[in-house]
Amino acid sequence: MNDAIVTPIPNKVFGAVVTNVRLNSLNEEQFAGIKSAFLEFGFLVFPGQFLSDDENIEFGQRFGKLEFGALPIANQVKHDDGSYGKIVGFDSQRMRTNVGNEAWHTDSTYWPVSSKCAMLTAVTVPDEGGETDLADMRAGYAALDLATRDHIESLSAYHSTQYSQANDVGDFPATKTGTIYHGEAYLRPLVKVHPETGVKSLFVGRHAFGIPGLERLDSRALLKSLVESVVSDPVRVYRHQWTVGDALLWDNRSLLHRARPYVYTEPRVLIATRVAGDPLTELAYYPTDPEAAAGRTALAAELELLAKEKHSLA
Repeated sequence: MNDAIVTPIPNKVFGAVVTNVRLNSLNEEQFAGIKSAFLEFGFLVFPGQFLSDDENIEFGQRFGKLEFGALPIANQVKHDDGSYGKIVGFDSQRMRTNVGNEAWHTDSTYWPVSSKCAMLTAVTVPDEGGETDLADMRAGYAALDLATRDHIESLSAYHSTQYSQANDVGDFPATKTGTIYHGEAYLRPLVKVHPETGVKSLFVGRHAFGIPGLERLDSRALLKSLVESVVSDPVRVYRHQWTVGDALLWDNRSLLHRARPYVYTEPRVLIATRVAGDPLTELAYYPTDPEAAAGRTALAAELELLAKEKHSLA
């Protein structure tokens, strides 16, 4: 990778810090080296990049078509001039969604085509908290006993943000086409084969529910246990303490991640760029496909049960 220095994260089975490189001026050889390290380590930390919005987008596009580029993940209102002002209220839908993302997940499994990879860059960070955690689902799968691997090999689960918001936060946003609360649920295997490396990993997280063929309580217990097994060993979990200017790139096809709590009246602004997956390997189905009807039915039934459960606890 020319003069770039790739340093594996100490005492972890994944992740590396990349220094002596500028993401806004990579030649093809340098980018090829970064992509190789990305596939090997699962995530890369690039300190002191201070990327502009355009540079975020340009770097992301080197990995493929973007879902979105340079989108603020923030608790502040962004002004037309690019500055940030008023703190968003904790009871707003934006903040309820942000808080939901403090549970382990992988991005865009709730869309027809799930994400390839994502990057965050730090603009403003709170004095304490607000870190980003990552967990290695490759190593998590490899650590499972053979009986568990055999049990889950042919199982799938539906994925939906409306489910995860209701389950994790008690938040039931209205269904609205074109938003992440669109009323669809997409069926995805619990075991994923990485399309570029061929390595198997678990493919679970907060958006997953309703394993066909299992009773509801058995499905919930299994999905919870799989996530807990991944994050149970510290060597499979990394916590990134943000410094302004950092860039963090991770593979959504093999890692879980989550935000960490902070004092929500303090500003926290991260810029997110997300790369869409290849439809050949990341497509579940489209809402117009016949398979989609089962997902809608499963989601509606699950939301009804969750609403009753939340009401009984109120």
